[in-house]
Amino acid sequence: MLNALEVVTTVVVGLMVGVEFSVAFIMNRILDALPEDSGQLGHAHGGRMLGALMPFCYIGSLVLSAIWAIAGWHHHGAGLVVTAAGLLIVSVVMSMLLLVPINNRNKTWTPENRPADWKQQLRRWDRYHYVRVAVIIAAFTLLVAALA
Repeated sequence: MLNALEVVTTVVVGLMVGVEFSVAFIMNRILDALPEDSGQLGHAHGGRMLGALMPFCYIGSLVLSAIWAIAGWHHHGAGLVVTAAGLLIVSVVMSMLLLVPINNRNKTWTPENRPADWKQQLRRWDRYHYVRVAVIIAAFTLLVAALA
């Protein structure tokens, strides 16, 4: 049973890393290259769509990691799993305090109502997101190492 939990947790965290990596290094570049207001509208739509989905991924990954840490406490790699869970806590806190407030504003913007500093706000979100991606990649790496 522990082996199945380890695999499921690692796959779920890996999928989350893939989505967030794609947002950071692929989707945002595509949206920023679109003409006129299309990019801003795309960012707003993406914020609505992923803003509804990703909380489940982050909380689910954290819960699965915590269960793995508890269930495998006396097994090899438990310290790596606990550290990974700690990093996932950091990613959730970062999301709640830094990224979600910007995303909540962004997802309501249209060309008619967006603030004058909307591009700066999106760049700030990007900077925080790059750090969050690094944190969840580190957590994923620790989980993979714990499998060995």
